[in-house]
Amino acid sequence: MEKKIFWAAFVVLGVVADLFLPLSWALVATIPIGFVSWWIAYRSDWF
Repeated sequence: MEKKIFWAAFVVLGVVADLFLPLSWALVATIPIGFVSWWIAYRSDWF
C-alpha cells in the first residue's frame, strides 16, 4: 500500500512542479519531491 501512495504522491507533486515551475527548476525539484513523497508514504503514519 505504501508503494502506491509513494508513486501517487510523486506523480501528483511532479505534475504540479511541471505546471508551475520552469523545466530546469522542475528537474531540480525532483529530489525534494521524492523525499516528500517518501515521507508521506512511509513516515507520516497517515496511512
